[in-house]
Amino acid sequence: MDDGALSAHLAGTRVLLCYGLLGEVMAGLRPLGLDYMAGQIDWLTGIGVAASVLRLPTVAPVGVNAGRIEEAALAEPGPFILVGHSKGGLEALAALLRPGMAARCRGFIALQSPFGGSPIADRVCGIRAFHLAAHHAARALGLGTGRGVKDLTTPVRQAWMRDHATAIAALVAAVPVATLATAIGPSPGPQDRAHAPLARWLEAQGAGPNDGLVPVASALLPGARHLVLEGGHRALVAAGPGRDPIGVLRAELARLA
Repeated sequence: MDDGALSAHLAGTRVLLCYGLLGEVMAGLRPLGLDYMAGQIDWLTGIGVAASVLRLPTVAPVGVNAGRIEEAALAEPGPFILVGHSKGGLEALAALLRPGMAARCRGFIALQSPFGGSPIADRVCGIRAFHLAAHHAARALGLGTGRGVKDLTTPVRQAWMRDHATAIAALVAAVPVATLATAIGPSPGPQDRAHAPLARWLEAQGAGPNDGLVPVASALLPGARHLVLEGGHRALVAAGPGRDPIGVLRAELARLA
């Protein structure tokens, strides 16, 4: 589907993008050459799609941001599509379980979202000095309380998923849901080398293929469409050699009825 056909396909539908942890900080570094969903939002708006990034303090608790997503999604009439990266995908999922949301949602695309948690978050929260540093940095930057980091740990996420398993299954049956993941291979590209040591550490912990922060198994919801590509944690939201974040998003949006 070319851009003109996709724009017509999405006419009357808002596309709402949700950043991952510290996404607003990464987006703010665009003048220095760092891409974070910027290319995707520019492309969408450039072809006439009603697209926007939701303003969320990304270190806030998942439930708090889910409420903000709900408010924004229902603030205007008509259908919407949610696209969430990493923690933003968790918050979008939580928002979609709230009354009235699924009926208005045309589709949900989650990019590398740790639905089952991340052992990296476990490690950060397990070392008091790290967790305190993350908490104080978040407060100083106005990004939330820091509770959001704990919400990414495997015990918290897996308990939440168990508690909401029936509602999630009903959502996936009613709304088109795509969960996309990436994994760092044995010879990562230059843009993924920073995450490669974390990827190897996660593998040694039994977390299997992963993108340096999120295990593939954690990012795929049962019953949803699954796609696993090669790359690090920002491979689906940032341009770079061998990456095509716009192409990936274009393909997933075109699949929505």
